[in-house]
Amino acid sequence: MTKRVLSPVQTIVLGFAGVILLGAILLSLPIASNNLKSVGFLNALFTSTSAVCVTGLSVVDTGTYWSLFGKIVILLLIQIGGLGFMSMATLFAMLIGKKISLRERLVIQEALNEYNLSGLVRLTRHILFGTLLIEFIAAFIMAVFVFIPEHGLIKGSWYGIFHSISAFCNAGFDIVGNGRSLTPYVDNIIINIVIMSLIILGGIGFTVILDFLNKKSFKKLFLHSKIVIIMTSFLILSSFFLFFILEYNNPKTIGEFSLFNKLLASLFQAVTPRTAGFNTLDLASLTDGSKFLTIILMFIGGSPASTAGGIKTSTLAVLILTIFALIKGREDVSVFKRRISYKVVNKALAVVGIGLSIVIIVTMVLLISDNFTFLDIFFESVSAFGTVGLSLGITPALSIIGKIFIILSMFAGRVGALTILLALASKEKKALFRYPVDKVVVG
Repeated sequence: MTKRVLSPVQTIVLGFAGVILLGAILLSLPIASNNLKSVGFLNALFTSTSAVCVTGLSVVDTGTYWSLFGKIVILLLIQIGGLGFMSMATLFAMLIGKKISLRERLVIQEALNEYNLSGLVRLTRHILFGTLLIEFIAAFIMAVFVFIPEHGLIKGSWYGIFHSISAFCNAGFDIVGNGRSLTPYVDNIIINIVIMSLIILGGIGFTVILDFLNKKSFKKLFLHSKIVIIMTSFLILSSFFLFFILEYNNPKTIGEFSLFNKLLASLFQAVTPRTAGFNTLDLASLTDGSKFLTIILMFIGGSPASTAGGIKTSTLAVLILTIFALIKGREDVSVFKRRISYKVVNKALAVVGIGLSIVIIVTMVLLISDNFTFLDIFFESVSAFGTVGLSLGITPALSIIGKIFIILSMFAGRVGALTILLALASKEKKALFRYPVDKVVVG
């Protein structure tokens, strides 16, 4: 009997599931909570999934409910989930001097969405140490200039470390307490700038950052890097303008702020739906227009090979380019004098289709199982799939069925719905023949 070998995508799916299960077991221990009582396995599983999938949705208040042990477990899960369990396994292998096998390189290649096997270990090493360096610098700045003056050396340093890792990994977990997220710092320039910088760097993709550092010129960048940078900049600037207009006169959010604070709060609100989960404004008090805009941004998410979720900026860009090619009657989808293959176009369509299907199914289930408004449930469903963590306040009150489907949505959003389907599917078979083409009317 031949031993079955797991494919790279199956290894990734099972690896994430294993880390989530381990985290759930640790968080369900009485020592993980301040009241020394177990939070229950389902709530522990929800929190572990939210942490590993770098989402930030919480059934209990992270800052007040969990003990130091519980918070450390959550932080480790966030770091593993943000970098990917294979990256962390590679780090451990390098520390003990173990050689990375070909099979392990194939899994790393799939996890990082890389085309070539060459240089993968070096790339992983750069990602790991680059991440730790960025997180250390950000933690130091926030701790020294904000948290230590407020909370003292030890607690202030801990606040800096926790929020730095959570922000760079686009997790959105905070330990400010009482479900306030970063609302006490809505006018704090240092916290706003540092957190936004971490969110953007974490969500733009490791390969894009390294590509830019190596070439230092936009013209020399790979096509993927150019598309990601343009789409990220466009989404941030356009949503910043829209949030500013939509909330300008809203007395419950920025209506009473000075012009500078209005601009600062609007910019933060434009950046954070890109799968980060932090908020400096009361989300329930936003106008319906702002809530809908947030939903759109959460569904799009960040970029491939990053700590972000959603359908990804490059996926949206490919679809937009495809539409323009059809409108102009072009046979090929091209940009920057480069052609995009129809295999990539088909994959983009599949990602969007699967993403919409997941959101629709989860929304329908929650509308049946939970007694909340459509907007609240739709917001929660998209937030889970996009691994964002923003909520209109319904997460702790979700039913058992609601929690289970949000858990599944978070897992699909982080690992990738297409990756899960490929893991479940049988091996690709080469067709021995092709059927004749026939016409189908669409549109």
